[in-house]
Amino acid sequence: MSSDVPNHLAEEALSPLWNAVHDRLSSGATVRSVTVRNLDEVSQAALADLLGLASYPGPKMSVRLDRLDAALAPLGVDSRTVARALVGPIDDRAAHRARAAEDRERLWAWLSSHPLVSAQPALARWVDLVRADRVPRGDTEGLRRRLEQALAVLAALPLADGRPLPTLAAEATGDPHALDGTRALPGLVLRALAVLRDVDAPSNAQERRALWGDFGVDCDSHSTSVLVLGLRPGGAGPLASTLRMWADTGRAAVATLDQISAVSDSAELAQPSPVVFVVENPSVLARAQRALGPDCPPLVCVSGWPNSAAIALLRTLSEGGAELRYHGDFDGEGLRIAAHLMAVAGVTPWRMGADDYLAALSRVQEAPAPGRVTPAPWDPDLADTITAEGVAVHEERVADTLVADLRAAAAKP
Repeated sequence: MSSDVPNHLAEEALSPLWNAVHDRLSSGATVRSVTVRNLDEVSQAALADLLGLASYPGPKMSVRLDRLDAALAPLGVDSRTVARALVGPIDDRAAHRARAAEDRERLWAWLSSHPLVSAQPALARWVDLVRADRVPRGDTEGLRRRLEQALAVLAALPLADGRPLPTLAAEATGDPHALDGTRALPGLVLRALAVLRDVDAPSNAQERRALWGDFGVDCDSHSTSVLVLGLRPGGAGPLASTLRMWADTGRAAVATLDQISAVSDSAELAQPSPVVFVVENPSVLARAQRALGPDCPPLVCVSGWPNSAAIALLRTLSEGGAELRYHGDFDGEGLRIAAHLMAVAGVTPWRMGADDYLAALSRVQEAPAPGRVTPAPWDPDLADTITAEGVAVHEERVADTLVADLRAAAAKP
């Protein structure tokens, strides 16, 4: 058919018809009829003339496309040709929706398989929360950019030196204000941090500051500290000398973030022993101190969720050549802490497998429920085993076994 449209078809009186046809054809669906609304008498007369109606159709009419095309055929055009010529290119909204759905699925697949999420399975819940928010129409690329920035911020946490939030924002995103207030980006990051800690997302400025502080942002480097026992660094600096002195007396020591940050060379804190043991709970370190005193091998206690001082020390020890072996609680929080330490400090598990849990469980008479359990990247059976048993085994319950390992390590030449 010719693409030339007769002039009388372009009359204003027929524009409601062509707009309705154009809109329906642009849906991308199969169209058999269109509904034309708000027809005044002039438009009704024009439509009646075009279709050969015996009377005016009224202000609203359903028009079958095959009937319309039959009326247009003698003019050498059809409804699609006229709508395209008079209104504009015909879209395909169904195809757009399908492509948008494919883009969203690719986005979620990318986020779910991101190395940061794989390393800390607790973040899978964050992915679900972000997905539940739905993607603003047409903003898949915008959301991906925000998620990439959020992941860059998360990868930088916890901070080992207590840098302020604008500095973190500038380093991770290039914009010192990117993490200000209640913008979309800090909301994404804080929701992820809340999921890692298994707490509610912060709802006010005070809660936001506190959660940032838990991950070393703008924290007090003098009051943020980590508990250690048996560390005998080879360096000559003040922290190395102090740690050696306390190790020789068989007493625990505290290293502040300020002191650790002042160590410019990881070799300063390098240990004569290739292995540094790491525990979650101070009571286990206290048991080791009582049992082993000055013979205790290098031992670091992160005291629950590790703060910036603990992370800074572990990273420094690892950079100095130490192998970090970690043990914590067998519960939901304990698994999240262990996965976090593996991801950010490179620790390896120490008696943290499903078999170790079951062996410890046999000695437990009463214990609380394990809470929300997330997968353990180092042992695919551990989370399911804890969930099936429904019992938490806190680290204190196996302190004797851990101290025996420490004693054996101390006896090695």
